[in-house]
Amino acid sequence: MTKVLIPFDFSEQAQNALQFATNLSAKFENVQITVLHVIEVPASSGMGTMGGGEAIPEYENQMFFIELMDRRKQQFRDMETQYAGNSYGFNTKIVLGNAFQNISSAIQEENPDLVIMGSKGSSGLEEVLIGSNTEKVVRTSHCPVVTVKAAVDPTIFKKIVFASDFREDQDELAHRLKNLQKWFDADLYLVIINTPGSFETTRESAARIKKFAAKYEIEHAVAEIYNSDSEEAGIVEFAEDIDADLIAMATHGRTGLAHLFTGSIAEDVVNHAKRPVWTFKTK
Repeated sequence: MTKVLIPFDFSEQAQNALQFATNLSAKFENVQITVLHVIEVPASSGMGTMGGGEAIPEYENQMFFIELMDRRKQQFRDMETQYAGNSYGFNTKIVLGNAFQNISSAIQEENPDLVIMGSKGSSGLEEVLIGSNTEKVVRTSHCPVVTVKAAVDPTIFKKIVFASDFREDQDELAHRLKNLQKWFDADLYLVIINTPGSFETTRESAARIKKFAAKYEIEHAVAEIYNSDSEEAGIVEFAEDIDADLIAMATHGRTGLAHLFTGSIAEDVVNHAKRPVWTFKTK
């Protein structure tokens, strides 16, 4: 069984992620979709319990949380009815607390094969200092994450861009990348972004891509070298130039000071790309 987890906040982007997941899952057998909604609770609030056992904040707006919980439960019951009877399994879950912490816990407990999330992207001070829940999940998830912004139909995807420097052995990543290509039945564009700060000849870049493709027996692949001012911009620009359906990347999952000082190319692409992005955290 292929397990898909969808963190869901009822935004337009979350609806797009859900539609992406259900459209894709309808193509396959034995897919189980779990939709997770986190009702955020201020960390400083005290906690009480409702009759159903859920914890709620004990302060003046307590009734608001009770009404919100009831409304979300009804929305999820309606959603389960809407998606019942399809070729895939569908269930929902509501929890209270911090969104990122609960999503991370669900990934650990559910052990999904894929997380699909909506993303608005971020920029400026928010991008540098805070980041979004989606960005944090991309950085820490042990399973692949697909981020979705606009409404797209994954059943007609034909072009996947995989950007890398192809310098390291990437056995697990290559295995998952081949599965991704098989899922979409798409051509794979293996691209190195050549920048002024890390320039190399086309011959050197092409040789590394060819070695990668041969080692991991990747078929229906095209090698590309693309020149740009930065790796992040080059990946987004190349995907736009060939009208790619999906961008695929690895992330090293740095956190804390290492992330603050070095950043993450994958997270920058997730923030700035208009098309869906598949990421996988490598060791």
